[in-house]
Amino acid sequence: MIPVRGVNGARVAVLGLGRSGLSAARSLRAGGAEVLAWDDNAAARAAAEAEGFVPVDLTRASALEGAAALILSPGIPHLYPAPNPVVAAAWAAGVPVDNDIGLFFRSLATDDWEVFESPPRVIAVTGSNGKSTTAALIHHVLTAAGRDSQLAGNIGRGVLDIAPPGEGGAVVLELSSYQTELARALTPDIAVLTNLSPDHLDRHGGRGGYFAAKRRLFAEGGPDRAIIGVDEDEGRFLANQLAEAAADDRVIRISSGQKLTGPGWSVFARKGFLAEWRKGRQVASIDLRAVPGLPGAHNHQNACAAYAAARCLGIGPREIERAFHDFAGLPHRSQLVAEAAGVRFINDSKATNAASAAQALAAFPRIRWICGGLEKEGGLDALAPHLGHVAKAYVIGREAASFALHLRDIPHEICTSMASAVARAAEEAAPGEVVLLAPAAASFDQYDNFEKRGEDFIAEVRRRLAG
Repeated sequence: MIPVRGVNGARVAVLGLGRSGLSAARSLRAGGAEVLAWDDNAAARAAAEAEGFVPVDLTRASALEGAAALILSPGIPHLYPAPNPVVAAAWAAGVPVDNDIGLFFRSLATDDWEVFESPPRVIAVTGSNGKSTTAALIHHVLTAAGRDSQLAGNIGRGVLDIAPPGEGGAVVLELSSYQTELARALTPDIAVLTNLSPDHLDRHGGRGGYFAAKRRLFAEGGPDRAIIGVDEDEGRFLANQLAEAAADDRVIRISSGQKLTGPGWSVFARKGFLAEWRKGRQVASIDLRAVPGLPGAHNHQNACAAYAAARCLGIGPREIERAFHDFAGLPHRSQLVAEAAGVRFINDSKATNAASAAQALAAFPRIRWICGGLEKEGGLDALAPHLGHVAKAYVIGREAASFALHLRDIPHEICTSMASAVARAAEEAAPGEVVLLAPAAASFDQYDNFEKRGEDFIAEVRRRLAG
């Protein structure tokens, strides 16, 4: 655990007692704070009470009186589409609003760091798609290289739950836009933006607000190195803003699909090959085509980002390549579930928006596509270039018929349930085809989260193949 610094004797309110909120409450208490903990969910309050916290209803008038700060869990809106009433009350009372990420960055460094020859480094990864895989891959490469590394944030543990890193240690964080938007301190040593596509638009007041939330990771603390995906205008804009000159190698541009030229530092993947260029010449390359845990162009972009981060930490190209081959991938992200009679079953339940689903569709030549769910703002236009890979779509979700209207001339079948979709896709799939779950939609119409949806797909595939 990392105790929060600068709160001894202070009253600090925590709204939302899920994983990050309860973690923040523990660390605040360890730092000497009096914690005012609240969650509208009775089960969450009971879990906090079991750990010795006394719930204080923060929705009551004057509940924040004397509070030094309000710590907000990421799922609670603080501005759009409307601020939570407790947040509005904090504004009115002049109480600073922060989150666990802000507490982490202000509390990580201790007096012990002054005697370290090699201080710990923090690598923070954000982006619309691929940030979980990229963060996990960086952590895997560091661990394989014998470095002390911890993975936390939006993946794995809460940021305040990790052990204080020792000399030469690394902390790899996956950060969502909800986390970067609110944190009052953001000071990573290396910051990564994988890509940007429309997502969470209602929460951020549109695409501009969404990008602004991501941009804070680079603008607030000024990382030593910025690794930026430049396949979208926002990434090109950000890289241009941060670089002082064309040869400024504090900014590393990455891409999947385009060759990057110029005197600066770049890492890109084309036709399955990763290339590192510095000062106008190629210095290393890796054949990604045979790396089983990183299939498809979207994973090659993740590999570029992870490679660049590892190089910033002094790890050599061949050592990185060996670690890539040992990477098993993450559940629900291009996860090979089974292969039978020449048909592969791939679980990409994490493809919760059109852009991420488009990347999954682009990775395989002929697909039986299971899609549908709760549609997000931004539409499904990003799918259009890759629909030619789809032999047939099997649509799930409560609004399956409405979702199917976006499929144009693609053969499709309204299945509604996962069991029906898997059964029909498996019956009709031919050798060489892939049955792919890549919903292009959120899961909340039928499941608690994308993990539950992916687990249901896995269970139905295994039941089907066992029968």
